[in-house]
Amino acid sequence: MSTLTAPTIPLLNGSIAPGGSLADFIWFRTGGPAEWLVRPKDVADLSAFLSALDPAVPVLPVGVGSNLIVRDGGVPGVVIRLPKSFARIAIEPGERVRAGGGAMGITVASAARDAGIAGLEFLRGIPGTAGGAVRMNAGAYGRETADILVEATLVLRDGRVETWPAARLGYSYRHSAVPEGAIVVEALFAGVPGDTAAIGAEMDRIAAEREASQPLRSRTGGSTFKNPPGEKAWRLIDAAGCRGLRHGGAQVSEKHCNFLLNLGDATAADIEALGEMVRERVRAHSGVMLEWEIQRIGQYDGASSG
Repeated sequence: MSTLTAPTIPLLNGSIAPGGSLADFIWFRTGGPAEWLVRPKDVADLSAFLSALDPAVPVLPVGVGSNLIVRDGGVPGVVIRLPKSFARIAIEPGERVRAGGGAMGITVASAARDAGIAGLEFLRGIPGTAGGAVRMNAGAYGRETADILVEATLVLRDGRVETWPAARLGYSYRHSAVPEGAIVVEALFAGVPGDTAAIGAEMDRIAAEREASQPLRSRTGGSTFKNPPGEKAWRLIDAAGCRGLRHGGAQVSEKHCNFLLNLGDATAADIEALGEMVRERVRAHSGVMLEWEIQRIGQYDGASSG
């Protein structure tokens, strides 16, 4: 990993940890450290930090790491993790919910339920933050972030703070036009009037379905591959004989084939290599080359980033 000299890193009112561990909180619980792990105090702190940071230093926002492989060589540059001060949620007129970028999907859905706002129930099934959902157009149970987002506030790589309407984000399946190095610090979602009990029942249904079908109590990274048009990735993986397939300390989940597991001692390289084995077997069996949905970041151990 390249080395940044201390003067390159501006002062911050929050915290800066050189060599900060990412494996402590990302869901796979493995992988290398961040060169600098930065937790800003508030939006103004983040804006000032980025505006003073050398433009050559890469910046990567990370939420709770529920959809992330951090390679064993670690992540060069600055990793931004939003603390609890970015997790506030407020209900606004017109069945709208304003959420900080660090707010968890389940918390946003619960706040909407308590306010009698329907349409956000699917966020109960997304195990990441509001900022991450905005960035990747996260979706589940027939809905996606693009369906409910009104606008998002970003802190751009140069420190500018801008609020973008949803249309500017150029949403497509699991993709947005959030610029590289930008951090989503707030999102405004819109729902419709609903009955609190009915909303709660739908959230309970989603929770029960996830528990029954997904390996939620394992070290995993969520859905590994995007669903190809008209297909389900898990079906293709299962048909190619990959259910339970292992490589090193990593395994394809037997409960849900589109989930990879760290059995306890897997390296990030084990997990990524297993994913590539799955992709190749699916291609050989069905002719479909699956696309990664999990984001893979950082450097291979002893190699350049990719």
